[in-house]
Formats: sequence, C-alpha cells, structure tokens
Amino acid sequence: MRDGTEIIATARHWIGTPYCHGASIQGVGCDCLGLIRGLYCDFFGGLPGTLPPYGTDWAEASRADLLAHGLQTYLEQKPIADAEVGDILLFRLKPDGFARHAAILSSPDQMIHAWERSPVCEVSLGRFWRKRLVDVFSFPEKG
Repeated sequence: MRDGTEIIATARHWIGTPYCHGASIQGVGCDCLGLIRGLYCDFFGGLPGTLPPYGTDWAEASRADLLAHGLQTYLEQKPIADAEVGDILLFRLKPDGFARHAAILSSPDQMIHAWERSPVCEVSLGRFWRKRLVDVFSFPEKG
C-alpha cells in the first residue's frame, strides 16, 4: 500500500480536469477510470497492461464485471471496513448492475472523482455513494 496523503495530494492536482469518456490526461480530460489510470501512471511511470476501448455501456454489453476484474488484477483488494485515505472506491450504481464507477477516498467522508458532465471534483461520500459502495482497492507498493 502507498501513503494515502501522497496519493490525495496528486489526485487533487486533477481537480478541475474536464470529464471526457475514455481519456486520462490531467488538465485535459478524464473519466473515473482515467483518473485512476492517470494516478497509476504518476506513481509507476506507466500502465501495467493495455486497456481495451470501452463504450459507455461496456459492462452491460459484455455482461461481465470488467471494472472490478481489472482493479483486482492490478491493485490490492481489501475489506470495505478497512478503507483508508488514498484507496480506490468501487460503486455499483444499480442494485442488479455491474460496478461502473470509481473514486479515490480523500478523507473519511469525502472522495475525488470524475463524473459525467462534471470536471474532476472532491465531494461528500454521503448516503447515496455509501449505499452503492461494493469494493475497495489500494495502490500497490512501488517496486
């Protein structure tokens, strides 16, 4: 696990980056996965693998929990109760749907995320989000 304060300090540099589906360039555009990809690149110098193109309906079209599987492959999964600042939160927006949104925990009650039609921002981790939280991951140690 990495130091959460270092992750949050870097993530806050992304605040204000416009929403752009499939992108991951600080200050230019990103989506929720692009924010995580960008942070991964910031800390590790690149991505661990190639990300296939994905549409806005990618989870439903493939009928697979691709986001959860991808995060499990490259990050360290942990119990929700053990979430710490700097961890990645994974959300299922529909009770019977797939996990489709991710954010970075920036304090016990706040998160940083990219949300459609909104730039990267830091928001309350309120009841709406807590009810939909399904998994937590941390960045691995460098090296």
